[in-house]
Amino acid sequence: MNKLFLSILDLQSAIDLVEKKINTWFNGLVKMMPNLFLSAIILVLGFLVAKWLKKMTESLFRRISPNRSLAGLFSSMVQVFFIGVTLFTVLSVLNLDKAVTSVLAGAGIVGLALAFAFQDVAANFISGVFISFRRPLVIGDIVKIGGYMGRVEDVNLRDTIVKTFQGQMVIIPNKEVLQNPIENYSLLGKRRMDIRIGVSYGEDLRRVKEITLEAVKDIEGLMTPTDNTFFYEEFGDSSINFALRLWVRSPEQMVYLHVGSEAIIRIKEAYDLHGIMIPFPIRTLDFGIKGGTKLSEMPIGFSKLAD
Repeated sequence: MNKLFLSILDLQSAIDLVEKKINTWFNGLVKMMPNLFLSAIILVLGFLVAKWLKKMTESLFRRISPNRSLAGLFSSMVQVFFIGVTLFTVLSVLNLDKAVTSVLAGAGIVGLALAFAFQDVAANFISGVFISFRRPLVIGDIVKIGGYMGRVEDVNLRDTIVKTFQGQMVIIPNKEVLQNPIENYSLLGKRRMDIRIGVSYGEDLRRVKEITLEAVKDIEGLMTPTDNTFFYEEFGDSSINFALRLWVRSPEQMVYLHVGSEAIIRIKEAYDLHGIMIPFPIRTLDFGIKGGTKLSEMPIGFSKLAD
């Protein structure tokens, strides 16, 4: 009997405790109603303002840089940042300051871990941002980056895609693009071609220069004849060597190759017409060096062919 009575008392005590807790929570909820209502308003307004800020930021960045990826990225960053501020404000209104502190501490630890894990990705991303603002190259430019030469097909926030003249698509990380020299052949709108030739020591050098410049002056695709230059460079082993520098009107590879091919053909035809000789390389064989056998002392024999 006593045990039953004690059990009833324990049950009643538990019920009283639950009722007390419920009353406490209800009273707290009633007291928090203004804060909850204010938090809901702040949350809704915050999301609306964040959406509006995203559109405004994207429009502004498109005026600064034509890179749509960059504009979309920065506008999304502004939106996420404002949403974060809104959420922290809501937590503060609800008197959840400890939760705010815990969230900030956790975000800092997670951010540090991600920074170490994705440092190469972050480096490429930051390089992509610099490239988008500095614009050392744009889509369609003919460039040479790290030994790869071709046309720029795409520039995004992580890598740059170049289509080489052999037809391969090369994906170059933006970090490599920013850290290596960039040869941009499209900036000037023209390309220089250097052709090196040698003529015989017996030729009249002034006459050779005149005939050479005359041969290439009206090639289609070249700049004006006054842009072509001719310089003798050295006394070679079997020829006097010179450099002919031509400026091609277009940076396009096919135009560049066509002009070079036509120049070589015309120079060879002009030299044949005027009797100018381009000497062959000369090699001297010395059989009398120390430790060797003179050619006159070497036995010469003939093997009999089998019948």
